[in-house]
Amino acid sequence: MLASILLQMGQAGQTLGDAAAAAQSGEISMSLWDLALKGGWIMAVLALFSIIAIYIFIERFLTINNASREDTNFMNHIRDFIHDGKIEAALAMCRKTANPIARMIEKGLLRIGKPLNDINAAIENVGKLEVSRLEKNIAALATIAGAAPMLGFLGTVIGMIRAFYDMSMAGNNIDIALLSSGIYQAMVTTVAGLIVGILAFICYNILVARVEKLVFKLEARATEFMDVLNEPVA
Repeated sequence: MLASILLQMGQAGQTLGDAAAAAQSGEISMSLWDLALKGGWIMAVLALFSIIAIYIFIERFLTINNASREDTNFMNHIRDFIHDGKIEAALAMCRKTANPIARMIEKGLLRIGKPLNDINAAIENVGKLEVSRLEKNIAALATIAGAAPMLGFLGTVIGMIRAFYDMSMAGNNIDIALLSSGIYQAMVTTVAGLIVGILAFICYNILVARVEKLVFKLEARATEFMDVLNEPVA
């Protein structure tokens, strides 16, 4: 009798273990693509946001990186040309270099002979235009960083409403699986929105930091150019 009871308990335990293993294997086999499909149309919008954010970051990063490149002897050559009165040679060098610093110095060279305040104002205006070009689409990256998490939360709220609506329609036949399925499907959009938002926020701050670094360089070169103009002619 005791042996029969122990045998039945062992079989029951084995059955529960098999069920748990099956459930675990089913959970593991669920891919990220399956989870993304559970999120509905909001996941498609978040995917579009992520593509746009990646494109903006790569394009702006390469543009800013190219604009930051500078010949260490550029200002030395400009100084020598100005002291020797070779303004045309200095202009030709600026046009050949073709970066924000060179375009800014070129504008200053074209204003030589006018009051120093006018030259400084012209250089500052060119610098502002160059910075504005470098900051193109960076605001869109900041918008994605803020909108993606909110869109994810919206998807979660919609999913929760749908889950509770399904519960209300089920009446007395409420199944815990029905509720849990609706909740985890709703939470998928929150996770996706946070991931996209965090990555976009990090990319935005990287670009802003690089632009600010270039702005400091532009200001330094503008000051250096004005110092050259203020140097006494030997």
